[in-house]
Amino acid sequence: MPTVQSHGVDIYYETRGSGPPLAFAHGAGGNHLSWWQQVPHFAATHEVITFDHRGFGNSPCAGEDFLPEHFADDLVAIFDAESVERAAIVCQSMGGWTGLRLALHHPERVACLILGGTPAGVVTPGVRDSLARAAKRIGKEGVAANAALAPDFPDRDPARAFLYDQISGLNAPLPSDAMVRLPAAGVTEEQLVDFAVPTLMLAGTEDQLFAPEALREVQALIPGADLTEFPGVGHSLYFEDPQTFNRIVGDFVGKYSA
Repeated sequence: MPTVQSHGVDIYYETRGSGPPLAFAHGAGGNHLSWWQQVPHFAATHEVITFDHRGFGNSPCAGEDFLPEHFADDLVAIFDAESVERAAIVCQSMGGWTGLRLALHHPERVACLILGGTPAGVVTPGVRDSLARAAKRIGKEGVAANAALAPDFPDRDPARAFLYDQISGLNAPLPSDAMVRLPAAGVTEEQLVDFAVPTLMLAGTEDQLFAPEALREVQALIPGADLTEFPGVGHSLYFEDPQTFNRIVGDFVGKYSA
């Protein structure tokens, strides 16, 4: 298993295909397997990098080492190990904390940024309310398909809803205060003033964790960011509507990858 050490934790990653590098950062309900509907699609034209955030999948860590402020450094360590100078980064939910922080501190390493269902560490009034509700729900139910997908998705597609929970079940339990630690890797409005990395935000109209209204507050603070809504889709857009997701991501990445 390919791993790279970063801040005392062995970070697992995989690469597939060849071409302009394209990295995928999963959310708190997933791991590198979450991208099973993206990897075969994009590996035909890109070097696809998937990985397990610290504390997820094949990147176990002690509770005290689950520090979201290291997420961006963990991905940079993978880039360095694979001699990737610059990559497009696709982020889902928690993965947005990885991507935006990396783009802020190492803009030369990021061709473009796609933020799916995530405020990416930017806190607005709407995001603050969403985080409080999400922390309460996750603390009670865990990270399960019933919160991460549209409310009617399990009835429409029970097989994939089951698969979502199975993939999530491969992760070790997170520290009880895991979601509370995310603000430590947050991003301030002042840090975004000169931000220039091309950014596309994606929002599901049925997102039960971060509603489009909250994500539009974030969009207003990221210079030049666009936002595309997925009608009838929940929090995990990449999982629920992969055809639309892959098309929109491919079109955006194609503008900036070389």
